[in-house]
Amino acid sequence: MNMQTIGQMSCNPAMGGIAKGQIIREIDALGGYSAEITDKTMIQFKMLNKSKGPAMWSPRAQSDRMHFAQEWRIKLESIENVDFWQDMVTDLIIKNKKIDGVITALGMAIQAKCVILTNGTFLNGQIHVGKKQFKGGRSGEAASYGISESLRKAGFKTGRMKTGTPPRIDGRTIDFNLLEEDAGDSNPKTFSFLNEYRVQNQIPCHICYTNEKVHKILEDGFKKSPLFNGEITGSGPRYCPSIEDKITRFREKDRHQIFVEPEGRNTCEIYINGFSTSLPEDIQHKAIQQIPGFENAKLFRPGYAIEYDYFPPTQLHHSLETKLVDNLFFAGQINGTTGYEEAASQGLIAGINAAFKIDGSDPFVIKRNQGYIGVLIDDLVTKGTDEPYRMFTSRAEYRILLRQDNADFRLTPIGKSIGLITKKRESRFNQKKEYTDELCETLHKKNISPDEINHILEKLGESKISINTRLSKILSRPKLSFKHIQKAKSLNSFFNRNGFDSEAIEQSEILVKYAGYIEKEKESVEKFNRLENISIPEKFNYKKILSISSEGREKLTKIKPKTIGQASRISGVSPSDISVLLVHMGR
Repeated sequence: MNMQTIGQMSCNPAMGGIAKGQIIREIDALGGYSAEITDKTMIQFKMLNKSKGPAMWSPRAQSDRMHFAQEWRIKLESIENVDFWQDMVTDLIIKNKKIDGVITALGMAIQAKCVILTNGTFLNGQIHVGKKQFKGGRSGEAASYGISESLRKAGFKTGRMKTGTPPRIDGRTIDFNLLEEDAGDSNPKTFSFLNEYRVQNQIPCHICYTNEKVHKILEDGFKKSPLFNGEITGSGPRYCPSIEDKITRFREKDRHQIFVEPEGRNTCEIYINGFSTSLPEDIQHKAIQQIPGFENAKLFRPGYAIEYDYFPPTQLHHSLETKLVDNLFFAGQINGTTGYEEAASQGLIAGINAAFKIDGSDPFVIKRNQGYIGVLIDDLVTKGTDEPYRMFTSRAEYRILLRQDNADFRLTPIGKSIGLITKKRESRFNQKKEYTDELCETLHKKNISPDEINHILEKLGESKISINTRLSKILSRPKLSFKHIQKAKSLNSFFNRNGFDSEAIEQSEILVKYAGYIEKEKESVEKFNRLENISIPEKFNYKKILSISSEGREKLTKIKPKTIGQASRISGVSPSDISVLLVHMGR
């Protein structure tokens, strides 16, 4: 609708985070650009959850909001065969249950073999600030009309969701000396496996806390809050609640943590992460000024809540093509998700499948055991969502296999097979894989002597060795890491021949140290694949199988799972229902 807002970050100026960082690395491994743009525009990098096991490590970057949008625009305009047109789509052209194009506000009919809807929070968007309501897709931008009505006419079920954003503060009016500094990693990494852009001169974030005075002011304003007076009807995000929700649901807490995040290198605008609100602007301002360091704070703009239309994603195939209209695809918040990363991954998969559909190729689907992207889409299509869906590591059954460090090992060969991988990326991947394989083999074959390691073992409180011992066996001890063994004489020839690749070394250490857990998870994947490979005919009549529970029959008929594996993950379908299905499938 406005080409000046391509790549505009609607909410916080950050990419990645818990499980979301894994998604960005998966997009990168498949040839997408999210990681590359993030690397070019980040002002701070942190690897979260480093105190936990590698399955939980998640990269996060603080981004320069203006630079981020600028780099996306430059990148997109550099792609041959990508055309641009600024307009609002007001209707869909559907003929015989197949998409044929779109109609715009200017009255243009644009023919198309496939259409992908990525509407964000714009579909009939309504913004709330206290008792004030106005139409909008986000602050300062118009809402979109017509598409929802066109989809309802075509038979789609719809709902309303709600999300919110905090106020933005003039950083010149904050006393940062009274806040806790939250610096980036001392040795920052990159999101992209190409490792082309590494952040320099990181800018710190800060941490502060609400207090009882803040809570009292906010609570006194609840009668003016659209969250509490019934004006907002849409479901809000459970895992990113407003400050009103926090002080209501967690009354036992007398303070809540707030992250003070810079919006960029060349602006004083500050994002107050953790203070999402739709209270009147004067109450927001008064409450914020009760936080130490914010006594003189001035608002650039108030926080607000926004309601918008979404379409329950059980109406989609795993390719993100709709079940009701052929060649029509949905991606992002139209499917009930929240977050840049979740939206980006859906956009990539929908784009691939739209191209595949035109070419007559089979749908491209990432399985749950192949990536967080697969978990995300399978959850949406199989289980649906009645609140904004956000990705967490806990949603993945195979998170030891789906780590952020090995996204390229998992998905780059797949990206290459569908033509999305450049020669440069392929060369980098092959180099890293060869290095990792050779280093793992060396660790399993070479020994370390007592003289080389015992003094280290003693310092760490580990039992000493009396004979030469395999490097892999020493490395498998919980307190030891690669830095403790990398000076072993038996590794000299390896490093002299190959140099030092930190990513491959980290990969090798994880593969050796967690080998037992990784093997167990691979066995679980084999069991998963057995059910996943049993197809269910498209017109299978569940209503005739009375030995399946009535709820099971209803859910199976509604969702029409493609495989027994997908059927087993539908809420309301019991293990006994699956056993009955297996019998009917001749298994």
